[in-house]
Amino acid sequence: MPLPFLTAEWRHLVMLNFEITREALLPFVPRHTALDLWQGRTLVSLVGFQFLRTRVAGIVPLPVHQAFEEVNLRFYVTRTTPDGAIRRGVVFVRELVPKTLVALAARLTYNEPYRAVPMRSQVPPQVTHAPGRVQYEWKVDGAWQGIAATAVGTAAIPSADSEAAFITEHYWGYGRLRDGRTVEYEVTHAPWRVWDAANAAFSGNAAALYDAPFVDALTRPPSSAFIAEGSAVTVHSAVALS
Repeated sequence: MPLPFLTAEWRHLVMLNFEITREALLPFVPRHTALDLWQGRTLVSLVGFQFLRTRVAGIVPLPVHQAFEEVNLRFYVTRTTPDGAIRRGVVFVRELVPKTLVALAARLTYNEPYRAVPMRSQVPPQVTHAPGRVQYEWKVDGAWQGIAATAVGTAAIPSADSEAAFITEHYWGYGRLRDGRTVEYEVTHAPWRVWDAANAAFSGNAAALYDAPFVDALTRPPSSAFIAEGSAVTVHSAVALS
């Protein structure tokens, strides 16, 4: 297994899920992977979370880079390995962080579509059994955009056949290198406790960040939403697939 590239905690994850056409995503699907559908539906997810206690290759970076927000737009794929194992993963359309150095490092290391923008959030001061309303915002072209949702009910590890498990339990990342090859990396973490979410919404001008097919999806209400407690995570070094 490749060595760990990054360790951190991902906390207070807000996950808004939107239906999109299969045809809209096909140009973005990396080689060696195929779209992963939820009950025949193609989904993209707008996800915001706290990136905490970040270490890169075991080295503690400057304190200002250990804790920050991230918001990403992603979709879901699978890859079948030569020995027949099925790996379920995500592909990122856009990843937003408030730290220029973080965005630059991710672009150089994984060719991930990171962008540095001003960001702010409203989250509980610590992991809690009742997080209430969680909100992430980012500024593009002088205007604030955001996602928010309110946790309802009791958090629980979702059943394996649930939509919440489909959204939270993809443990591989895929992308395209500059030469067109597919890059693959493993993300390991314990299963997350998940709350259902109420009053979930995206606000802002999606066209300032995304292409037309994604704008169309994001301008409709989310088909589902969850808030995940999060945990410690390990992102392993990337491997280029031939």
